[in-house]
Amino acid sequence: MNLSSLGFLRSLRKDNKQFAVIGLGRFGRAVCQTLHGLGYEVLGIDTDEKRVTQVLTDHLASHALQLDSTESYALKQAGLFEFDTVIVAIGNYVEESVITTLNLKEGGVPHVVAKASTEIHVKLLRKVGADHVVFPEHEMGCTLAKTLTQPSILDRFDLDPDNSIVELIVPEEFHGRTIAELQLRSRYGLNLLAVSQDNKFEINPSPNKRLQKGTAMVVIGSNKDINKLPI
Repeated sequence: MNLSSLGFLRSLRKDNKQFAVIGLGRFGRAVCQTLHGLGYEVLGIDTDEKRVTQVLTDHLASHALQLDSTESYALKQAGLFEFDTVIVAIGNYVEESVITTLNLKEGGVPHVVAKASTEIHVKLLRKVGADHVVFPEHEMGCTLAKTLTQPSILDRFDLDPDNSIVELIVPEEFHGRTIAELQLRSRYGLNLLAVSQDNKFEINPSPNKRLQKGTAMVVIGSNKDINKLPI
């Protein structure tokens, strides 16, 4: 997941247990399956009756309905405007995606997440009020490029275009040295959040803890400073 969504995620009510997903293609099905597997109530929506039936058959959602989300009245009748969070997963149909997003926002849905397929699509969704826009193909491409050029980085969470949280393998240069000795903040401009210990992460480790090569560490800082690490 991309940390550009942090503000959005924080704004979700902690007691929110219901989500609606509009568009039951591969992306929408994956969202339904994950949310439902985490114990949330999920309503799946699609214009294709076969997709609706399949989602129920595969137990990927609590409920599923066939309807045209470009019709505001249909959304209202189905109770979509009562949901706190609706995910619009109609990425490959720009017009339907934009109209659906607009309908949801005009209907008073507090948080609308929408999938985009192009940069122009991203702009259109933001113009009509989408609270958060995901662009999976772009994000996966960026992640792949960073993985190929920085193999020591295990995972990356982008806070914004300039700052990230990264999980990386402890560089050999850091092996056997204490956190205090490394002076990550003064030397690299980074803050250490956690280090791995017996297959678990130790949060805010002691300055006297010695790092071991082959284990993992998690740091936060600017991408420019992260790139200075000996990885």
